[in-house]
Amino acid sequence: MNAEEILAQVAKEVAVCERCALYHSRKKSVPGEGPANAEIMLIGEGPGFYENEQGRPFVGASGQFLTDLLAQAGLKRSDVWIGNVVKCRPPGNRDPLPEELATCDEYLERQIKAINPSIIITLGRYSMGKFMPGAKISSVHGQMRKVGDRYVIAMFHPAAALHQASLKPSILADFAKLPELLEQARKGLGRSAPDAAPKEKPKDDPKQLSLF
Repeated sequence: MNAEEILAQVAKEVAVCERCALYHSRKKSVPGEGPANAEIMLIGEGPGFYENEQGRPFVGASGQFLTDLLAQAGLKRSDVWIGNVVKCRPPGNRDPLPEELATCDEYLERQIKAINPSIIITLGRYSMGKFMPGAKISSVHGQMRKVGDRYVIAMFHPAAALHQASLKPSILADFAKLPELLEQARKGLGRSAPDAAPKEKPKDDPKQLSLF
């Protein structure tokens, strides 16, 4: 199966998953969304009230804030893949339990393998903990590390700014550094920023002639 087919299969499985207790409070599962070949993957914590209603990630107030943060960093939401470490809403927006994280991790791993992003941006301490075990988000937020063959950037969850206003300046500052961090990651991987759209030259352009 190609990446799109794998992601569709995961979404189909998640929709009827009963491996942990979270399915009891599920209206709609939230497998994640975005291009199957996304260069950048954002991973949050879990669906909230509006996500549970719509089946899409980051559609509430924190989602709008995330969209604004990405725009300030020169990124379109439609260009990145967005998901969570758990695919169903924890009751009352509580933190996901260890067994819930472990159960959903198989789905997330399959998504990461299918998309194969160059850069992963973690949103919140639970997704950060997957890639930087033992780290404290208060110490590593806004920082980038090489993890395996890709780069991981740890960020506060956008909802943190809504619940704790004192964190908003830090979140804004971290995302303001994102273009520079992305450039560093691309250099480290020997890549350049993806073009917005491929440019086509006329077929009779002499510059197109083979030099061989």
